[in-house]
Amino acid sequence: MGSPHWKRLCLLLLAGLTSSLLLYSHYHATVEAPSSPKIIASLLQPGPLVLAPSGTPQGAGSHRWALGGSLESGNSLKPSAELEEPEPSRKQPSPCLHSVMARAKADPTFREIFHFNTPVLMWDQHFTLETWNRLKTRHVPYGWQGLSLAVVGSTLQLLNASANRQLFDRAAFPGGCVRCAVVGNGGILNGSRQGKAIDSHDLVFRLNGAVIKGFEEDVGTKVSFYGFTVNTMKNSLVSYEEYGFTQVPQGKDLKYIFIPSDIRDYIMLKSAIQGSPVPEGSDKGDDPQKYFGLEASAEKFKLLHPDFLQYLTARFLRSELLNTQYSSLYMPSTGALMLLTALHTCDQVSAYGFITANYEQFSDHYYEVEKKPLVFYANHDMMLEAALWRSLHRAGIITLYQR
Repeated sequence: MGSPHWKRLCLLLLAGLTSSLLLYSHYHATVEAPSSPKIIASLLQPGPLVLAPSGTPQGAGSHRWALGGSLESGNSLKPSAELEEPEPSRKQPSPCLHSVMARAKADPTFREIFHFNTPVLMWDQHFTLETWNRLKTRHVPYGWQGLSLAVVGSTLQLLNASANRQLFDRAAFPGGCVRCAVVGNGGILNGSRQGKAIDSHDLVFRLNGAVIKGFEEDVGTKVSFYGFTVNTMKNSLVSYEEYGFTQVPQGKDLKYIFIPSDIRDYIMLKSAIQGSPVPEGSDKGDDPQKYFGLEASAEKFKLLHPDFLQYLTARFLRSELLNTQYSSLYMPSTGALMLLTALHTCDQVSAYGFITANYEQFSDHYYEVEKKPLVFYANHDMMLEAALWRSLHRAGIITLYQR
């Protein structure tokens, strides 16, 4: 008598179980798989540009506008010696017997400081939800605290060429050591006659107000990489215009190294790759092509990894300024970052125009007609940098030009 009722009950239970399984599968696919490409893509949908409140210095430790217009605490994390384990860098093997790596590993002090597996550059495959969640806890340049996920993510997605993954192609330098010169702008180079020596290197790094015309005998003419933050680049074009720095170096084979010290670096980089005016922020309407040329494709640009900047600061240039009121503003100088970048990518490195023990004998910059004293800015520790260069020179890891 009760058989039909029992069959209906079984069918209802089976239908309920099927619905539960379908709901669970949907939940697992959408919620428990945060690194899914669909999730990342949805986060990178075009949205309003999110900037720090006007007048707030980046990394100043104050509240910052977060996604959706809400406020998040800006409890900035100072660089620490205990870094999160970064993704190992796929470095090309070097045939050079007397490389920076070999000399560093042979030195009892520097073998503990150098970690050559730290990624130097950031490119599209580094950008995952896990990376975002990790780096958003550290202020720029060491992370993405207070920055827009949409802006950072859409910029990194454009760095998808093989050239964005490495500073240079080692295959272009077969069978030998890749020799790099990093040219600072210190007054020690005035009258140095080091131009030929600088240009004899395989690759030459320059930075900020790199005046060349009229000083070729002292500083050479070769430019392989030009390093900067958007702030230092623009300040240099204004401050050193009277000395002849009226244009950022350009050239077919020249590559640009962006130091991501602010949201504006990510915005400018994206516009530079796309060849379009800057759409938002303090550089709105600016044309990147006037800085980087009309044919500037993604392959011309490199972006330093925030983990690399954290690592350099924590291990090489951990200044006492981090214990002062300027802690949130401190970062190594552009010259220091370029020199340390070369040390982690080139086989042999020579440093020209960097601060030396007798810096007071020379002008601040080599192109100044009248001698001007070296300017010490509150956000850099030039004495600590000078001590590092001397130590690296004594260890045979770099060759520091001195007079």
